[in-house]
Amino acid sequence: MSWRGISLCVLVIFVVLCSAKIAHAHASMNLRNSSSNSSDTDTHQNYTQFLLTNGVARTPPMGWNSWNHFQCNIDEWTVKTTADALISTGLAALGYKYINIDDCWAEGKRDWRGNLREKPSTFPSGIKALADYVHAKGLKLGIYSDAGYKTCSKTMPGSLGHEDIDARTFAEWGIDYLKYDNCYHDGSKPLDRFARMSYALQKVARPILYAICEWGEENPAKWASRYGNAWRTTTDIKDNWESITSIADENNIWGRYAGPGRWNDPDMLEVGNGGMSLEEYRSHFSIWAIMKAPLLIGCDIRSASRETLRILGNKEVIDVNQDPLGVQARKIRSKAGLEVWAGPLSSRRVVIVLWNRSKYRAPISVGWREVGLSPSNPVSVRDLWAHSFISKSIRSRLTAHVAPHACKMYILTSI
Repeated sequence: MSWRGISLCVLVIFVVLCSAKIAHAHASMNLRNSSSNSSDTDTHQNYTQFLLTNGVARTPPMGWNSWNHFQCNIDEWTVKTTADALISTGLAALGYKYINIDDCWAEGKRDWRGNLREKPSTFPSGIKALADYVHAKGLKLGIYSDAGYKTCSKTMPGSLGHEDIDARTFAEWGIDYLKYDNCYHDGSKPLDRFARMSYALQKVARPILYAICEWGEENPAKWASRYGNAWRTTTDIKDNWESITSIADENNIWGRYAGPGRWNDPDMLEVGNGGMSLEEYRSHFSIWAIMKAPLLIGCDIRSASRETLRILGNKEVIDVNQDPLGVQARKIRSKAGLEVWAGPLSSRRVVIVLWNRSKYRAPISVGWREVGLSPSNPVSVRDLWAHSFISKSIRSRLTAHVAPHACKMYILTSI
């Protein structure tokens, strides 16, 4: 073949290859443009898979948080003695593993490198040494920061703009849980601010349970599972009946979004802080358990009464919260303050709570058909507060007389 013929062949091949490359580029661009949402979805699905496989929150987290009782009056000695009390009371053996320091633990300014610093006046040994102490007891240490320039107490810096450095610091200290609040930010979307810390945590070589505290303002149940293991669905809890009933109703709306690795969070427990009766605290604990809420004790465990410890230590109720199926129970009926809450458990069981929010003792009934059981099949009924079977063969329905502000909690098992 002549040089002219060879040159022509080379030119043809070059044109064909370039055309193919351009066509592929156009096709790829069209695919990206037409399926950018799909790509985002894949990324979110991959990240959600990371959240499920990082070894945390397969069931709702359990532990203690300093804020409800101590607020800013928190120090190293309180954290250590609370860890000791979790062990000595037997609560740790029941699953309460996280010891979470809330706001006010850090100095008001970062160091010259931009790092957060613990207050030497209240945490003289340092957070890392405290984490070592807690870990030596088989427990986990949690800490607090904020998706803004300052935390809610205004006493310490937030992590906005410092997500990567703070995530590395937390990992180096041995932190296992991060509560991330929503105060004093720049006005940007919470989704963007909370996502930044989520990606920063993903980069560090430590599984850290990420609890988003957005207060439910922009329906975090719809988006937060892409980024965190739990998300607040409500405003801050208070130690009174009106607060827990309204928060239960708010959290109930979002039940379908919860599941293993991702949980609706109606805020920490108030059991034992003194603002409610024992019956009201039992109702509070029962509803939080059935809603698969994180069970984070908010009282001073070191001085808790026997009655408080009996509520917090009810293993049968805890087992409902920690059931591996991970389905949040929902309110299925409410009339004149008489309510039925129910949800499925593993091994084809059903949990129900008959809750009397009225001022008067009243009967509350539930039919098997309402909770997905056959009315013709006999059912065993276990009372989780009496720790006994009320019957091993009931058909059709159950009725219980419930005191005001109290509840009855049962597990139903088809025979």
